[in-house]
Amino acid sequence: MTTDSARPEMAVLVGLQASGKSTFYRQHLSGRYALVSKDLFPRSARRKQPRQMRLIEELLASGAWVAVDNTNPSPEEWTPLIEAARVHGAGVTAYWFPPDVTASLRRNATREGSLRVPDVGIRATSGRLREPTTADGFDAVVEVRFDGEGGFVVRPVGDRD
Repeated sequence: MTTDSARPEMAVLVGLQASGKSTFYRQHLSGRYALVSKDLFPRSARRKQPRQMRLIEELLASGAWVAVDNTNPSPEEWTPLIEAARVHGAGVTAYWFPPDVTASLRRNATREGSLRVPDVGIRATSGRLREPTTADGFDAVVEVRFDGEGGFVVRPVGDRD
């Protein structure tokens, strides 16, 4: 999967479980960005982080644009992603889904089977979640919110450092 630009791009989705990240990917990024998500690995898979990083490295090395659809709640998770992108000359944009724990819990409750996350997981992620900024190494930060009609409102975020 490549695009017309000579410079690859990485989209890092940052937000709670059930905040709309995967739906946003499907509506706005699929077709341009290769999807990488730990959710796509078997639940029993071990060493998901190293496996994910290998996949990201391979995609970037091939010139593909990459979207990382995990919660990515803090610099601990997004710094290695940014570093991998830089090694391959890729730009990096954070797609920030501001937290609404109540709404995430409500949307999660409608999920079935393995798609449903234990509520404690959403609350734990909420405690670690931090808004990304360009000071973290992102080239840009974009805020994404539901529009109330099945879509999203997307707007660039100015530096808040």
